[in-house]
Amino acid sequence: MNTRAAAAILFAALEPATRSAAADFFEGKTITISTYGAPGDSYDLYMRLLSRHIGRHIPGNPKLAVVNQPGGGGLTAINHAGVLAPRDGTFITVASQGLIIFEATGQRGLQASLGQFNWLGSFTQSNNVTVTWGDSKTKTIADAVARETIVGASGAAGGSSVGPAIYNAVLGTKFKLVYGYEGGAAIDLAMQRGEVEGRGTNTWASYVSVSPHFIKDKLIVPLLQVGLQKDPALPNVPLLRELARSPADQPLLDFMSKAVAVGRPIATTPGVPSERVEALRKAFDATLKDPLFIQEAEKERAEISAMTGAQLAQIIKELIEAPPEIKARV
Repeated sequence: MNTRAAAAILFAALEPATRSAAADFFEGKTITISTYGAPGDSYDLYMRLLSRHIGRHIPGNPKLAVVNQPGGGGLTAINHAGVLAPRDGTFITVASQGLIIFEATGQRGLQASLGQFNWLGSFTQSNNVTVTWGDSKTKTIADAVARETIVGASGAAGGSSVGPAIYNAVLGTKFKLVYGYEGGAAIDLAMQRGEVEGRGTNTWASYVSVSPHFIKDKLIVPLLQVGLQKDPALPNVPLLRELARSPADQPLLDFMSKAVAVGRPIATTPGVPSERVEALRKAFDATLKDPLFIQEAEKERAEISAMTGAQLAQIIKELIEAPPEIKARV
């Protein structure tokens, strides 16, 4: 009995120390949440939503501050996170889906491998869509093959650039990219002004949350959706994986579809101690199940279909380490 009592006392003494390791660090700190999206776009919406709820789930209840770092289709923000930001758990960022393809294909400009980041999870696995504005003559993907269609894009690493470039090469579309828009909201405004006919890539969930009137009033026309399966709301919009023109194209289109499945991938910086990474992963998971978070997400029409940090890290690893012949083709 004495031995058992001593063991119980020892366990009770050690348990708080173990549980408070992350709390001791985060208490009194401010965690910076970075979004590469410009104010008002969907990435900005999701990250600000996260900032209002995740703090109470992180040990030590740190404060949260949001910063916008647009530029380069996500390169500016991810390079800051990978090279300049603190490596202690006090910096969280969101990566553009296009960056994963960007790194896998050996493009220049990425200063830290995405494989080095500590992935916390993803908000949503919503399909990407390529759309045109309602008055464009391009109404279907067949139309996009038949005629040149001008679409807006951010920078070279953004999904709005990478997607249409691959569709041109593999599907035979004639999308003409206009680069340099600060973010999704700027591209949407350019469509409305008639500067461009469409937007290269955006998640369907983003239109639902940020611009629901585009859907309700039929102001946009979805030409193509990219994901592992069709969105229930878009049963008549072709899925990229179904459009392979030859067996050699299928692995490439599957690669693209898997890259989109990462949704809105959230990470802290490389080099963060493992116990803090685990604390942040648990906090992210708990936040997405928090009734207050869910209530606000529903109010903002923000789709939530969560992916864990471990699942996300595995997908990113598989994409970066895909067979060389597939990456070369991409």
